[in-house]
Amino acid sequence: MRLVLASAIAFQVVAVVTMGHAAGGGDSGPPKPTNTTKKCLFGRVYDETAGRCVKPNQSNLTENQLYQAVRELAYDGQYENAQGILRIMDQDDDRVQTYLGFTYRKMGELELANVFYQKAIDSNPDNMLARSYMGQGLVAEGKTELAIAQWREIKARGGEGTWAEVSLREAIRTGLTYSY
Repeated sequence: MRLVLASAIAFQVVAVVTMGHAAGGGDSGPPKPTNTTKKCLFGRVYDETAGRCVKPNQSNLTENQLYQAVRELAYDGQYENAQGILRIMDQDDDRVQTYLGFTYRKMGELELANVFYQKAIDSNPDNMLARSYMGQGLVAEGKTELAIAQWREIKARGGEGTWAEVSLREAIRTGLTYSY
């Protein structure tokens, strides 16, 4: 019976994530591995132009390229390497604050994660990803009412059906959170 229930939950999670992508989840889904995680070590990033792994602070990579590298490293579980790149990026960018929150949450530093999520939300109240990640952290902490408040904010700001909304709703419903 437990195996059947676990299989049913796993199927629902896959269906929800797929639906979230189709509903306009944007770059909220997992990034595809590139040479940054396939070939580079010690927090270096693969520079396509140079054809090699480079130190992010000594490269000509754009903020968007660095952001994509951060997402890839974070999804790969390389939280400290992702944070190293985040530190050289624009600290006022709500995406940077969101991923600082994400990496700290994944490293078990929930209070610090919430500080960064809140900075991201203060900077951009429509940052659905920060709200979803914060809510998922709140679910993990057993603070369901606060997670529901973030879910309601996502919906009120036009995010219904996005990956951010669907994943948070499912986290609230099942207690399962996502790694990206």
